[in-house]
Formats: sequence, C-alpha cells, structure tokens
Amino acid sequence: MEFNLSIGTKGFQEITVQLSDTAVHYGSGLIEVFATPAMIGLMEKTAQLSIQPQLPEGFITLGTEISVTHVKATAVGKNVFCESNLITVDGKKLMFKVIAQDENGMIGEGTHRRSIVEAEKFMERLKQSL
Repeated sequence: MEFNLSIGTKGFQEITVQLSDTAVHYGSGLIEVFATPAMIGLMEKTAQLSIQPQLPEGFITLGTEISVTHVKATAVGKNVFCESNLITVDGKKLMFKVIAQDENGMIGEGTHRRSIVEAEKFMERLKQSL
C-alpha cells in the first residue's frame, strides 16, 4: 500500500508539568523536575498525532527510535510546548525533527522515527508470537 504523506507535516502539543511528569515519579531522578522520559513521551505523542489524520483507516504509527538531548530542567507548574516536523518518508518509515520548549526556551531536541503498521494485523502477529 502506498501512503501519500506530506513532508513538512507539523504537530504541536502543550502540557503543564504535573508531579506525575517528574523525574521522581518516573524513577529517572531524585528531584521534582520534568523528567526526560516524560519529554520523550510528549515528543512521540506529538509526532504520532500529527501524522494520524493522513493515514488510511486501520493504520497507525509505532515509535521505533528516538535520539534526543534534554538540555534544561523545567519546574512543576511550567508549560512545555512540543513541535514535530515530518522530515523524511521512506515507504512505511518516517522521520521527524522534534523540539520541546518551556516558557524560557528550548529544553530538548532531536529526531524520532516511526513506522506505519496496520494495527489489527500487527496485534494478531504479536498474539501469535506469545
């Protein structure tokens, strides 16, 4: 199946950092600041949601790789803004540029790869492998 995806498709998500988004909660650190795993999850969600409307019914994307830096801490209660930009399409393989910022500037950036799959078939294969 051919997918007609638009290079340059952008996604945007905004959250307010909660205690459940902190390094303490994730177990990735010992202080209550926005956790790297939470930032990565936001980046993946932003990319996933940006492309979903362009896919045929029954198809989804799965994250396969992420390479990011987390360069600055963000406190609980601050807003975090994430943007994704679809930069390459190779059949079912997609690559996004992702950037996260808080109210004071950039906190993280990098690239994220996703693959297109037919959700029902993917789950059937997974169940058969168990």
